[in-house]
Amino acid sequence: MFGTVVVGVGIAGLARIRDLMNPMPSSPSEHLKLLGFVSRRSFGNINEAKQISLEDALRSKEIQAAFISTENRSHEETIRMFLESGKHVLVEYPMALSAKAAHELWEMAEKKDKVLHVEHIELLTEEYKQLKKEVAGKDLVKGTLHFTGSVLDENKTGFPAFSGIARLTWLIDLFGDLTVTSATREKQKDKNYSRMTVHFQTANK
Repeated sequence: MFGTVVVGVGIAGLARIRDLMNPMPSSPSEHLKLLGFVSRRSFGNINEAKQISLEDALRSKEIQAAFISTENRSHEETIRMFLESGKHVLVEYPMALSAKAAHELWEMAEKKDKVLHVEHIELLTEEYKQLKKEVAGKDLVKGTLHFTGSVLDENKTGFPAFSGIARLTWLIDLFGDLTVTSATREKQKDKNYSRMTVHFQTANK
């Protein structure tokens, strides 16, 4: 069994705890053992999972891997700490708020001989797999992807593009490398409204 810890207990972290405590039969999760969770807030226990301090999680010889589900801005620092402690890391996207930091973390994981995996669960859904089948072998002429959500705290999530990075991952997975040709942003503070529009071009234009 592989000892694991979940860091952060928002929506994603709670889902991780649930899935680790009740793994699907014959799934890889059956080989993972949840040894605790870390949170700035005081919970005590969540179901049968016990709260432990970050320091204990980093020091523990029984914990071999960390699932990081905190706000975007803290991903980089938390990944570094767990890699330095000799643990494998799975982190919710995005890994960091800059490409430079992300490359440094990949290099660090390689030097430590540890797995650093950025999770994008949507790419594993049946709906997405079906979409990928439908576009296979076809040429993209033009397309639009539109999505909405609540206004995010940029201090925690980073620049607005990061709230849409999951969809960018979709497009790259479906159509290959993309080049940004233009990007605009509209803000209406009085209406608590923000909109970002980005145009991309595929390798074959």
